Amino acid sequence: MSQYKETVEQFANLIGQQAGTWDAISPEYAARMAVQNRFRTGLDIARYTADIMRQDMAEYDADSSQYTQSLGCWHGFVGQQKLIAIKKHHGTTSKRYLYLSGWMIAALRSEFGPLPDQSMHEKTSVPALIEELYTFLRQADARELGHLFHELDAARASGDAAAEQAAQDKIDNYETHVVPIVADIDAGFGNEEATYLLAKKMIEAGACAIQIENQVSDAKQCGHQDGKVTVPHEDFLAKINAVRYAFLELGVPNGVIVARTDSLGAGLTQKIPVSTQAGDLASKYNAFLEVEPVMSADDVNEGDVILKQNGALVRPVRLPNGLYRFKAGTGEARCVLDCITSLQNGADLLWIETEKPHVGQIGGMVNEIRKVIPNAKLVYNNSPSFNWTLNFRQQVFDAWSAEGKDLSAYDRNGLMSVDYDNSELAVEADRWIQSFQADASREAGIFHHLITLPTYHTAALSTDILAQGYFGEEGMLAYVRGVQRQEIRRGIACVKHQDMAGSNMGDDHKEYFSGEAALKASGKDNTMNQFS
Repeated sequence: MSQYKETVEQFANLIGQQAGTWDAISPEYAARMAVQNRFRTGLDIARYTADIMRQDMAEYDADSSQYTQSLGCWHGFVGQQKLIAIKKHHGTTSKRYLYLSGWMIAALRSEFGPLPDQSMHEKTSVPALIEELYTFLRQADARELGHLFHELDAARASGDAAAEQAAQDKIDNYETHVVPIVADIDAGFGNEEATYLLAKKMIEAGACAIQIENQVSDAKQCGHQDGKVTVPHEDFLAKINAVRYAFLELGVPNGVIVARTDSLGAGLTQKIPVSTQAGDLASKYNAFLEVEPVMSADDVNEGDVILKQNGALVRPVRLPNGLYRFKAGTGEARCVLDCITSLQNGADLLWIETEKPHVGQIGGMVNEIRKVIPNAKLVYNNSPSFNWTLNFRQQVFDAWSAEGKDLSAYDRNGLMSVDYDNSELAVEADRWIQSFQADASREAGIFHHLITLPTYHTAALSTDILAQGYFGEEGMLAYVRGVQRQEIRRGIACVKHQDMAGSNMGDDHKEYFSGEAALKASGKDNTMNQFS
């Protein structure tokens, strides 16, 4: 018996036990509503998606071509349409996730209005967006299953047994739109207790993977801006522990922690950790500090901090704001130590925030990490903060230069120019961009590729194009030709926006509740019928 039919039978038995008082309740309609609402709570979602992510990680370990991807979404509708499009174009949501970007919450979802990515937005907006995303994904399930139920009813009404079985199979083998979310908790929004409390809310909303970074929480900066300040390893590990405790408390033992290091671009630290013995974590961290030799007591100023390193007294260079500076050129070594330490202390995946998308640079660091942690793997930000066109044209230029190729037709500093768009170099650079994710997953240990804020840019671009035409000479043609005609021809579900918003599901429910007396919205006068 199919799972759907089994659910119908269970409701029939339950209704039959009510001495006739529930006879107005249809077992099949009750089963449909239950099937359309598979996930009852956010914790159901977190447990389900955590298992998916763990399986995907194991498959990547066995075959690096099995990497995963996501796009950042700043609204439930955006996430919903992304998953609907994935199912339509690719037939499955397998290995496709959602990313929740703290940057986009700050820029688009704060009650203060647009904010920089500095953890100034309300922390409650993070779990609120997770819940919103899953609300829209669950609604996408209910809508699509509703269509399948209508398909089943039509097959039954026509007496077509083959069509009925085909519809039944689609229902029984239905693939949900609910996929894992990698959710950004920034630097934890405070101390480790604050991190734990927010992590709980995020997990309860449905997050199975939480990304946390090693910046100072109250000095947090966007990973692609200057002025980043990191914390000692001990401080960061306490927050990793806090997130793990939250997962365990809520019964999500497979929850995934993504440890992000900003050390490559961070030249400052706020604290000097206390070392208790040579070679411990604190001493390794302090070894990266820029220091000056102290030859005698006369070299020490009032209020100076003095360390003993390698048998000598040194003074860490302290800036007027009280922060301490790292030695120049130590970023990659600090990243490697950050990553090894995080994985040795409970993190599952790594995130290295780089200044450019370069497979060789990323792979070099991962190779060092894998000397200690052989199965280390990354979540990587394919960031819109990179100028991908210029970066890759310059990478090709440099590779060709090393090969001795004649590059006299190219100005390396001006490769962004449209004049080069059809050149051999530009075509090759685009090939590198196209294969970047596969290449980096194979050569640089990247398990998950994401774009943090792509839908921020797509919303701006599409709005710019529509506004230019609609408020100009094109008028209504700008919308019809540029939007609606494209929706119809591409089979975009929300061209029937009433259906997308739940009108047809509402009609179904009214019929369940009221029978033939139901007042429906989808009759002959519904203009959405023009799109049938």
